[in-house]
Amino acid sequence: MTEAETSTETLPPDWPGWTIATAICLRFWSRLPLPALPGEAESHAAPDFRLVPRALPFAALVIALPAALVTLGAGLAGLSGLIVAALALTTLALTTGAFHEDGLADSADGLFGGYTPERRLEIMKDSRIGSYGALALGLSLMLRAGLIAMILDRSGALAAAAAMLAAAPWSRAEGLFLLATQPTARSTGAAAAVGQPTAITARIALALSLVLATGIALAAQLPVPGLLLGFALAHGAAAVLSRLARRLIGGQTGDVLGAAQQLAEIAIYLGIALSLGWAGR
Repeated sequence: MTEAETSTETLPPDWPGWTIATAICLRFWSRLPLPALPGEAESHAAPDFRLVPRALPFAALVIALPAALVTLGAGLAGLSGLIVAALALTTLALTTGAFHEDGLADSADGLFGGYTPERRLEIMKDSRIGSYGALALGLSLMLRAGLIAMILDRSGALAAAAAMLAAAPWSRAEGLFLLATQPTARSTGAAAAVGQPTAITARIALALSLVLATGIALAAQLPVPGLLLGFALAHGAAAVLSRLARRLIGGQTGDVLGAAQQLAEIAIYLGIALSLGWAGR
């Protein structure tokens, strides 16, 4: 076994505790205010992604919780499905600071708007949004809103809220999986700065995401086959994006990871909606 393989498969001795790791993930992936915790060395330091993202599934549930509560409350209040979905996605965007949506827009502009890897990466760093980015954002919001509304109309507010909670861990773990398995496209930037997670870290995050999402689905009586179909679709979408990014820019960036989360979230809602549609026939 090579030295690189050993470092990938061996647990670092200085892994932070689960609570601190969850807090670090919350700060990185959201705008939720969180004070420094006892025993935390530096709450605003750049996270070391070799160590902490195993707790991402727990942080993802906290991030999605406000949107899920809005979905549940607005749905029980009798608002239409699309209005409920729009309120939920607005809440989620405020919670995350549109973190993943920004990555999706930049990825669409860069991957499809340039003719060389260097030009594509330059476009992805540009804060301005282009036609491809605007189209990607619009389609993402439309698809997510429509699918959440369908789940609500078919199974009720609790099911729609549970779908948002179930999608949150796995969709973010897909981005983490790309970070762990794909080379960085540039030597600078968010993806390069935080470090590459170990294979063990990525596997733990995926396994926890599966357990948490399945438990939520069972508690809310969501169709577990539909959830698993959504996970499969999400993994397929992330794989296609990964191949595209590697061919066009040489690997992944923080923007590509955000795009992977958005595609995975859509795919999970789609799997659940398809299952509900088949059951209703």
